[in-house]
Amino acid sequence: MTVCLLLLSLVALTAAVPAPRALTRAAWPEREPVVGLWVWQCLVATVLLCCLAALTLGAAAVFHTVRDRVFAPAPPAVAAAYDLSVAPVWAVALTLLLACGAAWTTAMLARELTEARRRRDLTRAHLRERAPELPAGLPAARGPMLVLEDEYPDAWWMPGHPPQLVVTTGALQRLTDHQLDAVLTHERGHARAHHDWLLHLSTALATGFPRVPLFAHFCDQTHRLVELAADDAASRRCGHLTTALALIELNQHRGVLSCASSRRLLGERVDRLLEPPPRLLRRHRALTTTVAALVPLLPLVITFAPGLTALT
Repeated sequence: MTVCLLLLSLVALTAAVPAPRALTRAAWPEREPVVGLWVWQCLVATVLLCCLAALTLGAAAVFHTVRDRVFAPAPPAVAAAYDLSVAPVWAVALTLLLACGAAWTTAMLARELTEARRRRDLTRAHLRERAPELPAGLPAARGPMLVLEDEYPDAWWMPGHPPQLVVTTGALQRLTDHQLDAVLTHERGHARAHHDWLLHLSTALATGFPRVPLFAHFCDQTHRLVELAADDAASRRCGHLTTALALIELNQHRGVLSCASSRRLLGERVDRLLEPPPRLLRRHRALTTTVAALVPLLPLVITFAPGLTALT
């Protein structure tokens, strides 16, 4: 059970306040939001892998059936290296706690996905009643798009099968062609990167474990960084000034980009587009990405180290 304690110690170090707070206060994710999202995902994956590995070893120590299945392909020396023959009382309690945590996480993910699908189906049905599909003569570059009769300018990407881009007539009237292209590119950036799945995951973890600092910061930063990443995709195609003006035109009547945004975030986004921060050097991006990718390997190293040592 020493391996389980090591795994849980790694969870404590990763999910505790200092690590997520340091990443939240760092300035470089604003310069490289895609890399920042990758680092957050790697940290969360590390915690989840640690808990899953600890649960597997704990269940193997408590239940002989699980132990036989887990160590069936391995020689007896490997199973002996993990010292799972006798499970102390605290190991039983820890395994039950981890099992409850795994079940709760699965339930929160299922609930989030179910609710998201229900809201999406209701919205899609409502939009079908209010606005027909555009005629086939629309340029194919814009993809599946639905025009909604509304004096207020707005545009958003609705994931699903098939995904659909919704634009109001107010946006078509107020935005120039270049600004509209910037807005559409922004929304396509969300779709290409599957930001909706990342948002569902972060929301489910933060809802299920609100007292875990890593999950709370992961949710907040994900909602912020996905917008910055989509802004970068739009600015690379249409220019920083055009993208900033499109944001301003879309939000003059309310001061926010969408119901999930805030005035502060919109102001930060516009300021960032008007004065774009310099990107990290390519080698720095590559180094950060590589180091972050190696972090989730730590639970695997800790888990398999005793078995590999026994084989040598």
